Amino acid sequence: MTRVFNFSAGPAALPEPVLRQAADEMLDWRGSGVSVMEMSHRGKEFMSIHAQAQALLRELLDIPPNYKTLFMQGGAIAENAIVPMNMLRGKASADYIDTGEWSRRSIEEAARYGRVNVAATSKDSGYTTIPPREAWQLDTEAAYVHICTNETIGGVQYHFTPKVGDVPLVADMSSEILSRPVDVSKYGLIYGGAQKNIGPAGLTIVIVREDLIGHALPCTPSAFDYAVVAAHDSMFNTPPTYAIYIAGLVFQWLKDQGGLAAMARRNEAKARLLYDFLDASTFFSSRVERSSRSLMNVPFHLKDPSLDEAFLKGAQARGLVQLKGHRIVGGMRASIYNAMPLEGVQALVDWMREFEAQHG
Repeated sequence: MTRVFNFSAGPAALPEPVLRQAADEMLDWRGSGVSVMEMSHRGKEFMSIHAQAQALLRELLDIPPNYKTLFMQGGAIAENAIVPMNMLRGKASADYIDTGEWSRRSIEEAARYGRVNVAATSKDSGYTTIPPREAWQLDTEAAYVHICTNETIGGVQYHFTPKVGDVPLVADMSSEILSRPVDVSKYGLIYGGAQKNIGPAGLTIVIVREDLIGHALPCTPSAFDYAVVAAHDSMFNTPPTYAIYIAGLVFQWLKDQGGLAAMARRNEAKARLLYDFLDASTFFSSRVERSSRSLMNVPFHLKDPSLDEAFLKGAQARGLVQLKGHRIVGGMRASIYNAMPLEGVQALVDWMREFEAQHG
């Protein structure tokens, strides 16, 4: 069997040891005689899987005891609605920072439930940078301040945690969570879909400070009310059991690699390898401001777009797949999440260098 280097933005590559363990346990999880997919979510076997995943997540992120970790469904797009439903807490508006497509979608959804103040935007730059904190026009009466810490499509990332005073900071971390250490105590709420750095699609992680729970809008469905979900330990409805199981295996793999500090060093090395090549090239280019470049998603463009298909075809022949950029920005995109080894990025750079020599 030949494994390719998968640069997909999501669902994304998973660590091979995790896939092998899941394959070994597919028909019989540790002598239970059944697959995890067949287990009752209230049986002792799955409850142990669930508890272990929760414990590992809390350990990896060093989550303070006054925060709840919730396993939900619907992805970040569902959370775009669930967040204002739970976090407006009787206030009229919330502040949002617009840094790209996923911020824009969050803004549009939140506007269904309250007034949205776009406190800063990088639209004029083509979403190639993060607006400097001093330019934000925040409302001290806002219910919360919302950011998307890593824009998967545009390839911009916060390399600082913004100070927003006493207003809770809410962050969509879907495409960077668990790629580096995070001071959870600086956030009121963190959420993210699992399909980038955590596991298969279907699971959504929510980390929320306890004092912010219990104020949901009357229209909030029970399954989306953080207080209800927390009171039932994420078991109010049948959870995405297999996705939680895989997430738990990934959490253990991350711990075995040395934790998030070790992953951050690896991710920085991978990104540096690719960006150094792009900066030295006259044929390939990155349009993102250097101070805002993502360590997870690296969009880049060929000098001659007519060669895009030839580049992709050659890449696929070399086992480098899912490199086509999002239709909104075009070009190419290499997503280099935790599971992407340095060897995969080196193979991509080698192909880019070869292609440039042929066509540059």
